[in-house]
Order: sequence, then C-alpha cells, then structure tokens
Amino acid sequence: MKIDVVDNGGQWTHREWRMFKYLEVDSDIIPNDKPVDNIKVDGLVLSGGAPRISNKDMSLGKTEEYIERMDVPILGICVGAQFLARYFGGETGSAETPEYGKTDLEVVKEDDLFIDIPKGFVAWESHNDEIKELSEDLEKLAFSESCAIQAFKHKDRKLYGLQFHPEVEHTEYGKEIFENFVEVCRDSKR
Repeated sequence: MKIDVVDNGGQWTHREWRMFKYLEVDSDIIPNDKPVDNIKVDGLVLSGGAPRISNKDMSLGKTEEYIERMDVPILGICVGAQFLARYFGGETGSAETPEYGKTDLEVVKEDDLFIDIPKGFVAWESHNDEIKELSEDLEKLAFSESCAIQAFKHKDRKLYGLQFHPEVEHTEYGKEIFENFVEVCRDSKR
C-alpha cells in the first residue's frame, strides 16, 4: 500500500505524510509538478497550501492531470478540496467568515471517510477561501456553522474533499479519518 501526499505548499503537509507513517503506510511527499507517469500509488492526498483558490487563474501544478488520468482514490484537504470542487464545476471563493482554529463539525452523511465517527466533532480550520456550491457530481458530507461545505465526495469516483484539517492533533477523529481513507484505497485495489 502506497499513498503519496502532493505538496501544494501547505503548512501541515508533513503532518499528512506523518499520519500515513503512523498508520504504517508507505508514503512520500511529492511536488505538485511531478509527471503523472512517474507516480505509482494506491491513493493520493492533495495537501492544503498557500495558493488562493479565489484567484481564477490558480493552478496546483499538475493536479488537474492527476484527477483526469489517475484511477486511484484522491483526498483533497483545504485548497486541495477547493481545487477538486472547482475542477468538477463547483463554485469557490473568499469565505464570508475566514476560519482559523476550532469549529464544530456536523456530519450529514457518514459515507466512507466518516465510518464509526460521531455525527458531531471538533475540527481545526485554517482558510480564507471556501467551497460555496457543489456541482451535481459532488455530494455534501459535512458542514459547520460558518462553512456550508466542510466535506464532500464524488458520486461515482473515490474522490473526497475536506475543508478542515484532519492531520492536526486538535481535530478529533483525524486519525480515524485517515484510517478510513487508507481502507478506501485498500478496497480499490481488490
């Protein structure tokens, strides 16, 4: 099992990588311009990062190619989630209430990532931009008081987005969310 973390310049990219190490999953941090043909993995994480998704010309290296050409589960975190939502026709932009620190998350659909996790838990935030609206291809999984779309999934593919940061110790059940993603990747290999 190998799950790589695509580095989009996020302050916590190394924590995402470290979470896989704790779970004894082979993982590397790779640059977001690594050619897709040179990536051999069972899953991919699109890290958070400094780029503002509200900049319409913003791209995350070769991330679009990863989404189009790789047939593995993908988990987008923060700007990675925003990029996924925008790629599939969702609307992103500046948050009316930028979030930094603790928020109470409400899960509306358990799905793959939230199996055996309470419907409500504390998550950690760090974002100026957010997903405003999802396209028909995507389904909302969670929200918070200040952010209508905290988590989503693609209806037909194993693609997921989390606005919050499950990799930081302040997020409750972050380890379990990563374990659930590892299980998604394992199931996709069968």
